Amino acid sequence: MTDSISTHRAAEDARNEAIHIYVNGRIVPKAEAMVSVYDSGFMLGDGVWEGIRLYNGKWAFVEEHIDRLFDAAKAIDLNIAMSKDVMISALFDTQKANGMVTDAHARLMVTRGVKTRPFQHPRLSQRGPTVVIIMEHSRPNLPRPIRLATVPHMRGLPMTQDPKLNSHSKLNCILACIAAEKAGADEALMLDVHGFVNTTNACNFFIVRKGQVWTSTGDYCMNGITRQKVIDLCQANDIPVFERNFSLVDTYSADEAFLTGTFGAQTPVGTIDGRQIGTGQIGPMTERLRTLYNEMVGA
Repeated sequence: MTDSISTHRAAEDARNEAIHIYVNGRIVPKAEAMVSVYDSGFMLGDGVWEGIRLYNGKWAFVEEHIDRLFDAAKAIDLNIAMSKDVMISALFDTQKANGMVTDAHARLMVTRGVKTRPFQHPRLSQRGPTVVIIMEHSRPNLPRPIRLATVPHMRGLPMTQDPKLNSHSKLNCILACIAAEKAGADEALMLDVHGFVNTTNACNFFIVRKGQVWTSTGDYCMNGITRQKVIDLCQANDIPVFERNFSLVDTYSADEAFLTGTFGAQTPVGTIDGRQIGTGQIGPMTERLRTLYNEMVGA
């Protein structure tokens, strides 16, 4: 579709042509930021990453993001070879090199490093890790609520590829996104292995029904930091919130639906599988949670 959009759609910013990128301890101009074709991340998707946003001089929930990055690296037996404090310092150094104050997005990426031969065994990654921080001026630019389409692709079981892992291997989610776009939507709504509504290909998913906020159990999706902040805000402000199983029948008749993620925070959903959700525009609960979240990151 010609008017398809994405939850990560950002306003164009010419400053991004002159950004500097952190690569293995060096901060270099964008044109000089390169990794080897033998890098395990490029070759096999063998790595983990985090996205963090800059609001008014502060990286929101940076310690939680760094903790999750290091936990993911440990889960895949990847030695980051630097402390959490050094990683945060690298983030601040890259911010300073780019003169960024607010409305910026950083992607921290760690791979197993450069391989000696083009095969999968991790023992072949003998020059590593590779650590990259891409930081861009980035302000969300969504002209309308997101349209979702349910797709056959599911987030897998923990014994296949645990969906709680923020890995470089995103092909399953990319195929889901392609299927949604072919169906005339912007992004994909993915079910879990039991057929319950789970998540989208890029964000966590919430609905609002009769003043209650529902999201999935979290068993089969990335347990997003923004997702948890919304749950916390509901609990702190006497808004009934439930992590539970629910079906597409519950979803289609919801009063509101929205997505959560580091980039877009709370993104309204207008239609799902061609069915209008509520008024088709951002709803009052989504507006309230967006205001509460903005107050939180501002604090």
